[in-house]
Amino acid sequence: MTREPTHPGAILREDVLPALKLSVAGAARRLHCSRNHLHGIIRKENPKPISPAMALKLGKLCGNGPTLWLNMQSAYDLYHAERTMADELAQIQTLEPAA
Repeated sequence: MTREPTHPGAILREDVLPALKLSVAGAARRLHCSRNHLHGIIRKENPKPISPAMALKLGKLCGNGPTLWLNMQSAYDLYHAERTMADELAQIQTLEPAA
């Protein structure tokens, strides 16, 4: 069984904000977003996804670019989609290219 990827909001909540000594309100101000929006991303239950725009902002704030944030979100989304769609995917035949 593959381990569930960590939601990027959890990384933000557990590692990034404490390392930068930022509160949610302080981070939201720096990211030019509402505190409620940021809370939605970092909440433990049913977190909001990181959008490309937020990935750009987080990448700028943290100095690590947007790709890291989008890749984490993509891995998280794909993991959950595969599990949600498992029965449907099992019914789709994989085709081989014609020789």
